Amino acid sequence: MVKEITRDIKQLDHAKRHLTTSITTLNHLHMLAGGVDSLEAMTRRRQYGEVANLLQGVVNVLEHFNKYMGIPQIRQLSERVKAAQNELGQQILADFEEAFPSQGTKRPGGPSNVLRDACLVATVLDPRIKQEIIKKFIKQHLSEYLVLFQENQDVAWLDKIDRRYAWIKRQLMDYEEKYGRMFPQEWCMTERIAVEFCHVTRTELAKIMRTRAKEIEVKLLLFAIQRTTSFEGLLAKRFSGATLADGTAKKADLPPPSTNPFLEDETGTEADETVIERGDPDRPKKPKVPDNPFHGIISKCFEPHLYVYIESQDKNLGELIDRFVSDFKAQGPPKPNVDEGGAVLPSCADLFVYYKKCMVQCSQLSTGEPMIALTTIFQKYLREYAWKILSGNLPKTTSSGGGLTITSLLKEKEGSEVAKFTVEELCLICSILSTAEYCLATTQQLEEKLKEKVDPSLMERINLTGEMDTFSIVISNSIQLLVQDLDAACDPALTAMSKMQWQNVEHVGDQSPYVTSVILHIKQNVPVIRDNLASTRKYFTQFCIKFANSFIPKFINHLFKCKPISMVGAEQLLLDTHSLKMVLLDLPSIGSQVVRKAPASYTKIVVKGMTRAEMILKVVMAPHEPPIVFVDNYIKLLADCSTDTFQKILDMKGLKRSEQSSMLELFRQRLPAPPSGVESTSSVSLAAPTPEQESSRIRKLEKLIKKRL
Repeated sequence: MVKEITRDIKQLDHAKRHLTTSITTLNHLHMLAGGVDSLEAMTRRRQYGEVANLLQGVVNVLEHFNKYMGIPQIRQLSERVKAAQNELGQQILADFEEAFPSQGTKRPGGPSNVLRDACLVATVLDPRIKQEIIKKFIKQHLSEYLVLFQENQDVAWLDKIDRRYAWIKRQLMDYEEKYGRMFPQEWCMTERIAVEFCHVTRTELAKIMRTRAKEIEVKLLLFAIQRTTSFEGLLAKRFSGATLADGTAKKADLPPPSTNPFLEDETGTEADETVIERGDPDRPKKPKVPDNPFHGIISKCFEPHLYVYIESQDKNLGELIDRFVSDFKAQGPPKPNVDEGGAVLPSCADLFVYYKKCMVQCSQLSTGEPMIALTTIFQKYLREYAWKILSGNLPKTTSSGGGLTITSLLKEKEGSEVAKFTVEELCLICSILSTAEYCLATTQQLEEKLKEKVDPSLMERINLTGEMDTFSIVISNSIQLLVQDLDAACDPALTAMSKMQWQNVEHVGDQSPYVTSVILHIKQNVPVIRDNLASTRKYFTQFCIKFANSFIPKFINHLFKCKPISMVGAEQLLLDTHSLKMVLLDLPSIGSQVVRKAPASYTKIVVKGMTRAEMILKVVMAPHEPPIVFVDNYIKLLADCSTDTFQKILDMKGLKRSEQSSMLELFRQRLPAPPSGVESTSSVSLAAPTPEQESSRIRKLEKLIKKRL
């Protein structure tokens, strides 16, 4: 019974659903049939306003009959709708052609309500109809432009490029006034006209520049680019860029927003052209500037001709470097500028100001290959500046890297002092060092800013590491010159120390004259160097460390030459060594009103080196009887397993060769056993030539030269 009841209910439900569907479909069919009849009638009468509303409804209703297309009557109605749409499209295109003929520049027709309604219909029709209307209207609107600015016209050349942009501005105002209401707002016709104008202009400019490439000069090119980029900026303020259909304005073509701390306003005045500020990496960055979708839409055509600009910058920078060289020769080295911590050569600021100007200018022209070419030019003249202006003006020394030449040796033997740098020369070296340090930091910033400006795909090709290394070499050479100068100034005093008859010293007095001479040279040089390197204290610290590493081994080497030494003589030398140690520990702040604690790295070197000198003298002072006690005392105090050093100590004590032989044998026996794996290393080190052997060779060479002289 339940099954029978539910079966009947199901039949009723199906019947109701089918009946509802049939009624709905018949209503839709009635609407479709009536709509098609009305559509055809309105199309013939050009009642586009009514057609626009009706057509969309008919299309929507027709969608309900997609599954009934097998029925001949339904298929016939669908074909009538398509025919009506085609007829509407052709009719609307004909109306626009009549109103805006493509031939000639005169426009007999004009905006009308019929055309405005036709545009509403075209929005519903096939998108190709809308595109055809837009294309024909814009072509007709720009036909006058193509005639006025033909390639053979004088107004078409770059020097009158402003007239092109003035013309389109007038045309856009004319369009807004006459046709602004004719086209639907969502068609963005004003922007489309402007974009098409840009495409046409880019093509025409590229064509005329190819033809007259030899006539393009730098000033003319920059003038045209500046006017073009200004116009592109104006478009960006006026339009959104929604109609840009091709890839003319890609984001990759846009100059990235600047985070350069010295670029306050790239489009500003000359007053804003300030050089990179040192030591200000935490300076707040400018907020990002919105992207310009029109950037490069016209100015892209200038890129193939930017080689003219690059060649011009190459020439200008070459002349700038030559001017720097001549100015330096004419004006001489900078005056000592102790109050400001040493003078940076003004030419380096001029160079980087010019670099900044070129970089900003080029990034506005192109972010592609021209930026890479400009970077290569920058690299070339950074190296030239480093070698011609900085290295080329470093004072020349009479001695080589090691501080020893035949001339200096002969002078030393004759008792004359090695030539020293004057205060002006010391200031010049410090100035060149400070300038190189400034250039090093600024070049690093320049590399970062170039990478920001260039197209991301080319970023890896920008590398100024080689140029930074060049400035590092200048810094290292400058420090080495300062060290060599002070080192050479102390050489005569150390030579005098080694020539003194230390076995004849009868009593211990104040510090010896040679110590006073060394201290005098240190007090003359170091304050000048420190004051002129006040702005780059890390390099002054490097100077101190390098001097200590050079002077202390040399002092110990001369100490070994003091032989034989009496007990009193050893005590005097110990007093002198302690005096030198105190002076060296105080060297970074010597002669300064502000006493600063010396850097720990420097203090460690001085303490270690001079303590070794003191230990050598204490071993010399120790009695050599009994021998075993002396040997153990030596090993304990010096911790030196070298037989050469032990031999030198015995020479300083003035022991006879027979006594030395037994001492050396005992020394070898008392040496602690080396750890496994070290034996081969120690044997190699013992086989290496010692400073004593080296000095012996130099003495032989000197005797040979004297004989020949």
